[in-house]
Amino acid sequence: MKKLLTATAATALLAGAAMAEDVKLGILLGFTGPIESLAPAMGAGAELAIAEVSESGKLLDGSTVTPMRADTGCIDNGLATSNGERLIADGVAGIIGGDCSGVTGAVLQNVAIPNGMVMISPSATSPGLSTMEDNGLFFRTAPSDAREGQVMADILKDRGINSIALTYTNNDYGKGLADAIQSSFEAVGGEVTIVAAHEDGKADYSAEVGALASAGGDILVVAGYLDQGGLGIIQSALDSGAFDTFGLPGGMIGDSLPANVGPDLNGSFGQIAGSGGEGAEKYFAMAEAAGFDGSSPYSPESYDAAALFMLAMQAAGSTNPADYAGKVMEVANAPGEKIYPGELAKGLELLAAGQDIDYVGASGVELIGPGESAGSYREIEVQDGKNVTVKFR
Repeated sequence: MKKLLTATAATALLAGAAMAEDVKLGILLGFTGPIESLAPAMGAGAELAIAEVSESGKLLDGSTVTPMRADTGCIDNGLATSNGERLIADGVAGIIGGDCSGVTGAVLQNVAIPNGMVMISPSATSPGLSTMEDNGLFFRTAPSDAREGQVMADILKDRGINSIALTYTNNDYGKGLADAIQSSFEAVGGEVTIVAAHEDGKADYSAEVGALASAGGDILVVAGYLDQGGLGIIQSALDSGAFDTFGLPGGMIGDSLPANVGPDLNGSFGQIAGSGGEGAEKYFAMAEAAGFDGSSPYSPESYDAAALFMLAMQAAGSTNPADYAGKVMEVANAPGEKIYPGELAKGLELLAAGQDIDYVGASGVELIGPGESAGSYREIEVQDGKNVTVKFR
């Protein structure tokens, strides 16, 4: 009998050893392109969660996790798709990304769904992604722009803005956001004098700004990208004197915009997905210790996207997307013990013991409907050349 127990124990040890593996997670973001100034802190956020879990030794009997970065270019469907395919070929167990909405949809349809791969985006916000048939494989820690449109309408009214001119980058993200802003602002009695698309990558936006100026409006709302056409529109509007105050939705929020525009941007305002409270403060401190700015847009959401992958894998006892996809919503939401940044090892231990967790994370994670964030926002105002959070909504 003693020998039998020893053999059984040895078999269990071998099984445990076999369970431990090196799990690869793809980080598919726009390290080049119109939001490239945001990508470093997003990538660093995801890698912070990955390092936290790897160093804990608590994931699936001591499995380690290795991040694998790849570029979407933000607006380059071909690049994003080929890099998504490369990540699959390299054996990733999940993809953190994409970042911008158009490339995210392209990777989801052309790469993730055909390969049964889970994607969790920290920043793709197009309302169209809410209704895309995704076979239960797509989640996002950022809220839909349908929600952002409502928030922006509230901010505009609270600031006494009665009419806006509206321009948007001519892609899925820009169009969806512009539609949401227009419908929400009109619903609260605001006037939208013009809705006009602009293309990224142009050297001269004087014609676009001329049309916007002719329509008039208390301010110009720019639903574009801070390192591309949105920046060009603002600079042209300031140069011509067409507008002096700008409404800045999520794609326009980042340190590079006030740095590039200068003092003339002071007084402009907008909103970006984000929350305050215990989780955010813990994350900001962790990021500072790691040498990057955790308050940079979509960095907290990137940490949370990575964390959700690893917690869902633990809950399922498997790194197979077919097994853990159904656990993402469970670990993200109540009931269960709340888990904050820096507590991923605790979350893994609780899950291993068969207990429930409610992952709060850095961005106040609460996934609703088709697996997207319920959505809280930071109201931003540019003051003395800096984006300052003046309120949470």
